[in-house]
Amino acid sequence: MTHETAYCALHRVVHRAGSSRHDRKRADRIEEQALLAICSYPATSRSDRRAKAKYLLTVEARGELDLEEHMQAILHSMMPA
Repeated sequence: MTHETAYCALHRVVHRAGSSRHDRKRADRIEEQALLAICSYPATSRSDRRAKAKYLLTVEARGELDLEEHMQAILHSMMPA
C-alpha cells in the first residue's frame, strides 16, 4: 500500500460516522508505517532521490514529518549499506 493510499484511507476512517477509536488508531498506524517505509527507502539513483525528496517535501508541508523516527529513517537511508 502506498503512503498516499494509506493517508486517504486514514482520512476516510477519521471522518466516517461511527468509526471507533480502534479503527482510527489502526488506520493511523498503517499510514505511519507507509510513511516510515518511504523515509527508510534507500533511493540510489538520482531520479529516485529526486522523487523521494519531492514527495517528502509535500508531506512535510502538510506537517506530517513530525516524528523523530522519520528523520532517523531518512538519514539512515542516505548511508551506504
